[in-house]
Order: sequence, then C-alpha cells, then structure tokens
Amino acid sequence: MHALNKNRPLRRIMLASATTVSGVVMLLALKPHTAPTVVTDSAAPAPSVSASASPGATGHSGKSGTSGSSSTGTRTVTGDTVQTRWGPVQVKVTIKNGKITDVTAVQYPSDNPRDQEINQYALPQLRTEALAAQSASIDTVSGATYTSQGYQQSLQSALDSAGL
Repeated sequence: MHALNKNRPLRRIMLASATTVSGVVMLLALKPHTAPTVVTDSAAPAPSVSASASPGATGHSGKSGTSGSSSTGTRTVTGDTVQTRWGPVQVKVTIKNGKITDVTAVQYPSDNPRDQEINQYALPQLRTEALAAQSASIDTVSGATYTSQGYQQSLQSALDSAGL
C-alpha cells in the first residue's frame, strides 16, 4: 500500500503541511547580507560647503561656489546639485595651477543599501576617470547610469565656474 493512497487523504494533508512549514522555516532562517559600507575618500578634506552637504542631503541651494586663492593657486569649486532619478548628485573639485587635482562627491544617492552598494564602486571609478581626463568628458559607469550622468553634469558646472 502506498503512503499517499487516495483512500487516506489525511496523510496527504499532513505531508503537505509539514513540507510547507519546513519550507517557511528554512526561508525565515536565511540571514540577509549586511549593508555595505559607504565610500569615503580618506585623502580628501572634509566638505566645507555647509551642514546640508552630507551624502544624501537635499538642502543645498544647488549653486556652485568657489573658495581658495587666485587662478594660479589652489582653489576648490563646488558644482551644482543635479537631481537624478535616485537622488541628488553634487561634486567638489580642487584645482591647482589649472589642473584638476581632486574630485569629491559631496552628495550622492545613499538612501538604501542598493544605492550604497552601487556608489561604493561607481564613485571611485568616476573620480579616477575625471582625474585622468581632466574634464567632465568621462565614461558612464555600467549599473550607475543616473549617478554617472549627475556626476558629469555637476563636474561640468564646477569646471565652468572655475573657468576651465
């Protein structure tokens, strides 16, 4: 006699219930991955724009600003805040003797773990591209299209403000 005999529907119900409960317990036992750490550029100085310039903040006016010395010295220019589909993007550029020496993302999407994961690899690539190109003509990072476009636009506005 077979265990799932049609004459014994209670056995089939019990087996199906036990299988369902086991599956639910196994699903609930899965541990979610830990949230990735946010990328910070340890070589860059702390942003001096305002308190609203922290990553993910939206309170900045969007105007670019400059600070530093004359056109032959070192100066820092903050680009416009660019609103993207996933949040604001803003960069700060340090220029020394007409050359871009540093690019720092002041604002970028970081509201959820996926944004943080994307920007953990995208922002360093965008920074490297900008320093190598010495312009805003940089490649878009695959998987971070909106952030890349916002980065390029903010970088271009900063370079325009600096007269480069």
